[in-house]
Amino acid sequence: MKDVTLVLEDGTRFKGKSFGYDAPVSGEVVFNTAMMGYPESLTDPSYAGQMMVLTYPLVGNYGVPAHTVGGDLSADGGKGVIYDFFESDKIYASAIIVSDYSEEYSHWNACESLADWLKREKVPGITGIDTRQLTKVLREHGVMMGTIETIDTIGTIGTIDHYSTTNWVDRVSCKEIIRYNEGAGKKVVLVDCGVKANIIRCLIDRGVEVIRVPWNYDYTGMDFDGLFLANGPGDPDTCEDAVTIIRKQMSQSRKPICGICMGNQLLAKAGGATIYKLKYGHRSHNQPVREVGTNRCYVTSQNHGYAVDASTLGREWRELFVNMNDGSNEGIRHQTNPWFSSQFHPEACSGPVDTEFMFDRFIEAL
Repeated sequence: MKDVTLVLEDGTRFKGKSFGYDAPVSGEVVFNTAMMGYPESLTDPSYAGQMMVLTYPLVGNYGVPAHTVGGDLSADGGKGVIYDFFESDKIYASAIIVSDYSEEYSHWNACESLADWLKREKVPGITGIDTRQLTKVLREHGVMMGTIETIDTIGTIGTIDHYSTTNWVDRVSCKEIIRYNEGAGKKVVLVDCGVKANIIRCLIDRGVEVIRVPWNYDYTGMDFDGLFLANGPGDPDTCEDAVTIIRKQMSQSRKPICGICMGNQLLAKAGGATIYKLKYGHRSHNQPVREVGTNRCYVTSQNHGYAVDASTLGREWRELFVNMNDGSNEGIRHQTNPWFSSQFHPEACSGPVDTEFMFDRFIEAL
């Protein structure tokens, strides 16, 4: 393993060893406190442009599953293929940073090591870093840009574009319409801001046709029964085109709308709210949220760095969920129309599935 160094934008340096692809890389350094789920997290498009720090110390011990496709989920000649055990067709995270990488793996479903997968996908990985200390730095300062350097690549990255200046949604969204489960009952338009595969699986499992469209596609003239706004990476303020189209849809129809993560933020912006950046985000499997107006609390999986300022919502909107740790918004609802959303991931994958009922509420509203 080659010696490598993680250099944060404040000058803090962490030395470790490379176990993935050997190449210099930059990105926003964020931490995830989940104990498992690295195949799903690495392939989650919401991690595009970010270097993922896993706080759980032992990583890689259960390897990486095969890229298999089961059931009848592939669409339009494979353009929208959905793998069984991944959230997209490739790794989107810029790098993975761990404390202790396990070279030996054991799992009934594994076909290769994490290191081999990273090398094949040309994604760097660092081990031997004190991720507890790194996480403390990020919690104190907030997420920062960072670079991974080797002795041979010092000074080769050049100027780094800050994470917030890039429209990451445009980079990860599909570029054309893709249909799933065609002809199977009600039609749902899915706005792809960086959609996770399990969102599509959850919709298909509930017997609807899914029409996946690019993030800035004007779907308002299409024939459909409900609108679903997907998750995605980056700053929602870079997605004004999507917000404009959502407002257009709401002005001409009461058709049900449901959003997840980025979808919650875009729906909130369409409802008049503003967005702010969290200091270090919510990336874990154990975020407690409460449904407003009830004593029901759920353990949720989350992956986001921005939040809705609920105090800026229009007067016809209300909070649907709140975070029990920091009081931040975790979902909104319209008071009269069937429009609602969650900041957390009800489809999880990986993580708890306590809140998958959000899909049932959406389907019942169609």
